[in-house]
Amino acid sequence: MTKEQFKTDFRQRVQEKFTNEVEEASNGELFASLGAVIQAYYSDEWKETRKATRDDKCKQAYYFSIEFLPGRMLKSNLLNMGLLDIVRDSLKELDIDLEELCKIEKDMALGNGGLGRLASCFMDSIASSSLPGNGNGIRYDYGLFKQKFVDGNQVELPDEWLREGNVWEVRKASKAVNVNYGGHVYLKEDEAGRLKPVYENQQVLRAVPYDTGMVGFQNDMVNTLRLWSAEIPDFEESNYRSIEERRDFRDLTSVLYPDDSNYEGRLMRLVQEYFFVSAGIQSIIRSHKKSGLAMKDLAEYIAIHINDTHPALCVPELMRLLIDEENLSWEKAWDITVKTMSYTNHTIMAEALEKWPVFMLQEVVPRIFQIIEEIDRRFVAEMTSLVDQEVIERTRIIKDNQVHMAHLAIIGSHSTNGVAKLHSDLLKGIVLHDFYVLYPERFNNKTNGIAQRRWLQLANEPLAGFLDQTIGTSWRKEANDLHLLMNYKNDSTVLQTLADTKRLNKVRLAQYILETTGIEVSPDAIFDVQIKRLHAYKRQLLNLLHILKLYFDLKADPNADIYPRVFIFGAKAAPSYTYAKYVIKCINEAADLINHDEEIQGKLKIVFLENYNVSLAEMIIPAADVSEQISLASKEASGTSNMKLMLNGAVTIATLDGANIEIRDVVGDENIVIFGLTEEEVYHYYETQNYQAIKIYETDSELQRILNAFIDGTIPNIQVEGQEIFDSLIRYNDEYFTLRDYHSYVEAQEKIERLYRDKKRWQQISLINTAEAGHFSSDYTVRRYAEEIWQIEPVKG
Repeated sequence: MTKEQFKTDFRQRVQEKFTNEVEEASNGELFASLGAVIQAYYSDEWKETRKATRDDKCKQAYYFSIEFLPGRMLKSNLLNMGLLDIVRDSLKELDIDLEELCKIEKDMALGNGGLGRLASCFMDSIASSSLPGNGNGIRYDYGLFKQKFVDGNQVELPDEWLREGNVWEVRKASKAVNVNYGGHVYLKEDEAGRLKPVYENQQVLRAVPYDTGMVGFQNDMVNTLRLWSAEIPDFEESNYRSIEERRDFRDLTSVLYPDDSNYEGRLMRLVQEYFFVSAGIQSIIRSHKKSGLAMKDLAEYIAIHINDTHPALCVPELMRLLIDEENLSWEKAWDITVKTMSYTNHTIMAEALEKWPVFMLQEVVPRIFQIIEEIDRRFVAEMTSLVDQEVIERTRIIKDNQVHMAHLAIIGSHSTNGVAKLHSDLLKGIVLHDFYVLYPERFNNKTNGIAQRRWLQLANEPLAGFLDQTIGTSWRKEANDLHLLMNYKNDSTVLQTLADTKRLNKVRLAQYILETTGIEVSPDAIFDVQIKRLHAYKRQLLNLLHILKLYFDLKADPNADIYPRVFIFGAKAAPSYTYAKYVIKCINEAADLINHDEEIQGKLKIVFLENYNVSLAEMIIPAADVSEQISLASKEASGTSNMKLMLNGAVTIATLDGANIEIRDVVGDENIVIFGLTEEEVYHYYETQNYQAIKIYETDSELQRILNAFIDGTIPNIQVEGQEIFDSLIRYNDEYFTLRDYHSYVEAQEKIERLYRDKKRWQQISLINTAEAGHFSSDYTVRRYAEEIWQIEPVKG
């Protein structure tokens, strides 16, 4: 590709698409035309990838996830195609700024946080590793929500990401399938003496796929992310005559995670889960049969991965199709299903392990519930002669009139993995111990990873350019080559250049903060960053307690030698998670108090950036000095912001939780700041029940001053919110041991400040973090999935 060829193609596409000249076109028209040109460039590779996997009868992996969070795709596609510099320079010659066009693209924000971003990193890495793998999810009309702050409160607005269309997707009406749900079902013998389901009064959804190309990194591989949208089948049109009925129908795929605080919302969420599972597996079976392959050999050619429990209905849905549609025996169908399915568990928290009331499954998917009942019955029968009845009761799928989706996924899969060593050990030793005793060979660990292409090559071009000049470019394809940086850990010139690239990114973020919030921050201050979903166990509140401590120290002595700090938050709270929204309110009100207090001489600032998403993360992460990974030990399954911030040279302050432990093991104790309770200490408190937050409060004057600020008017405008937070820590005994870890955290923060003052040591740790981050590449993670679980190999040629 030459610049001349690109400019010719681009001008032609603007003319064809908008009957306009480049010089007269709007940025929106230019972006749409550019996207169309780029998609045309990779369309041949997309077609050839499908042809190669079909002709060579390659085994393929299908990654089922209710969330995908890819963010903007323009620069990612350009980078992976090797066209980023050519297109940027060509557009500049046309007096067009590529960065301005990138801002036109809406984030494909079809996820809530780490789960969806992990899925998208995996999609990038699967393609970049030349592995035949596809995503399967839902094409939500709206993203999670657009977050606004009004009087310090989170307000949720619709995220209309599809308002201008999606240039990357291709509607595949010819690949649509019908998904049936609801109604009633009973079994009846057919002419061959087989029991067959008879359905009455079912509702029918038309599942229409929208395919998006997942472009591999400079390897001519383009996989497919298939997202399903619900439409009314032609033959059902007469049943939906009013606008309200049609709106109810369309709402099924309108939004991620419908409000589950009411029955209708929970019902819709269950329909969503079955909808994309059924559509995806029907599509897989149809493709398998079209290739002329025998159904009995399905597991030799197909691997289906269940990402968290939302797609757990994959197990009974595949059984339904094999038994009811393909006429296989139960035994053969079950053997195929277990060999085909694998499952990633993402949490140890009981409330996050999905359970559905029996009556809801009977209402929504009656045939699926019959199959789940039979799976449960056979599991109990099989285990009765092998283990105690108590173990059976703890592990069965249906108990207490609820269907336990994690149990269904484990029993119906050949592999269950955690997402960090500690997490996997907790699953085996505590949370899923009974299952580990039953199926020890099924349990394994796959520590999460991140795609360094987006989180370094794209998000931090100054650092990427520095790396190219220092260690060459091999790291762009093999992340472990970042380790070559270790040769320079005592090179003062390299360390200073590394610091200079960090400051460039801090200046950029400071400008964004000023433009969007009106808050002026100094790029010479420490940028202390906590960006992740707002949840009590992630302990944004602990961060706030420390900020208040610093504020009171400065109020007592405005000339105190405290290094200037900017505390930066990015987080959304689930709309129905009232407590998390109270924390947001308190942080915002504390920010308003602190940021406008001239007595403290600007030494302390709080910035809570609205509407945290992938694109905002790409701006924050390269500018971060400090990475806050402070969840209560044993609660965070893995974390991936810890890896992204590490990759960009931030110094980690962390509990020994999730992947923080493996990060510590890689970088060494001296290059990470660890504090707080260990997992063993947390579980000791659980066993002894002797933790008493009130005693800590009553005997600690510093904590009294900080906690009283929530209820004595020190922090304005938080009467209800402040009282709730105060009560959660004192009256309700501090569920996440925030007070127990407070002083340890303060000591760790003081160590952070001392390190930052020692510039050379700080730069050295930053370099070591960057160098060792290659251990956490998602390329490495998906290769382990491919080799050990999915049993798929790279596509050749």
